[in-house]
Amino acid sequence: MRTHPILTELAHFGQRLGLERMASFLRWLGDPHLHAPVIHVAGTNGKGSVVRMAGAMLRAQGLRVGEYTSPHLQHVNERIVVDGRPISDGALSELLEQLVSARDVWLGAASSGTRSELTYFEVMTAAAFLHFCREDVDVVVLEVGLGGRLDATNVVSPAVTAIVSIGLDHTEQLGSDVASIAAEKAGIIKPGIPVVVGPLEPAALRVVRSIAAERDAPLVASPTDFRVDDQRGQGVCYRGPGRDLDGLELRLRGGHQAWNAGVAVALVEYLPAHLRPDDAACRSGLATVAHAGRIERLTDDVWLDCAHNPVGADQLAVFLRELPDDVRPRTLLLGMSASKDARGVARALAPLVDRVFTTHCSHPRAMSAGELATHLVDLSCPVLPAGPIEDAFPMVRQLDGAVLVAGSVFLVGAVRDLLDA
Repeated sequence: MRTHPILTELAHFGQRLGLERMASFLRWLGDPHLHAPVIHVAGTNGKGSVVRMAGAMLRAQGLRVGEYTSPHLQHVNERIVVDGRPISDGALSELLEQLVSARDVWLGAASSGTRSELTYFEVMTAAAFLHFCREDVDVVVLEVGLGGRLDATNVVSPAVTAIVSIGLDHTEQLGSDVASIAAEKAGIIKPGIPVVVGPLEPAALRVVRSIAAERDAPLVASPTDFRVDDQRGQGVCYRGPGRDLDGLELRLRGGHQAWNAGVAVALVEYLPAHLRPDDAACRSGLATVAHAGRIERLTDDVWLDCAHNPVGADQLAVFLRELPDDVRPRTLLLGMSASKDARGVARALAPLVDRVFTTHCSHPRAMSAGELATHLVDLSCPVLPAGPIEDAFPMVRQLDGAVLVAGSVFLVGAVRDLLDA
């Protein structure tokens, strides 16, 4: 399902951070978010990969797992997954119709004087919780949508939380410096609940450590409490508080995925004993994880990556530098949302290609190809606007060498649509 009329209607309410509406509506529904233990994952980059990795290890242990991520690449169903399978069109339609009916009654209740309309994200999050409850999952792996403290997912009572990474992104909503963003993401830390933390710069780690101490939440941070070593050709080595694993195979590309795997393994170590995957499940789960649009070689001549901020672009650049010359993309097809740091992303990737073409998809937040090109006039290679993605993508595929499409989740989704991937 690409979308649904109900979701199209809800999109008009925009983004509104805050927990009061969500908590009230979920109480009205019978608190489905409390049905199963939750792993709650925040971060600037990598949180979706960590969700998929943790989910795969838990499934390999024989558990029934619900995973909630956002945004989606092509179909809204991708956001709500049980045992590796997205929710069906029929089940999602039925859920949305039930939720809208419940919302109308909730809004009309006598005590609803302070209530306001639910957003797209809030309804989708409620749909995920209700679906996981009805499917009787053993555990839920839940990705934060935006920030953490005021994100609609932060109504849960998690078994363990994670902050995968912290960088400058969504600065309009979360703050203009790393410390401010760290404080928002650390808002998912709950009293007494372990929090696993990936590699953070010192200013961010100080904030997270302080909030964890205030809430008496055990902090499990890399590289002091767990370590990861990407031993090229011999797999990934993990050393943690509860286990040591050598020769881990990762299907996901990029050295940064080794650290994501470390966070995921540390997370499942802190689950209750009856949910904790054994070493064999960790190995087999990590070896099978796929995550579309993350350093994905879709065809011989097309690479895709959802990198949309400088940190993600730097990680992608590290991977590209290690590719053989005959495989490395020679053309960058870049499209970005208007609020993102286009120059930061382009500066990381442009030195690795021969030319950059700018484009846009139909998403309302997309920057036009022409406007994007004006932000990149001082790059080290030629930059040309190529119009909408439907025109730009076929054109750049006629050039010599492979094409890298990057800069936006929505753009990557649009290219996958064009290739019917």
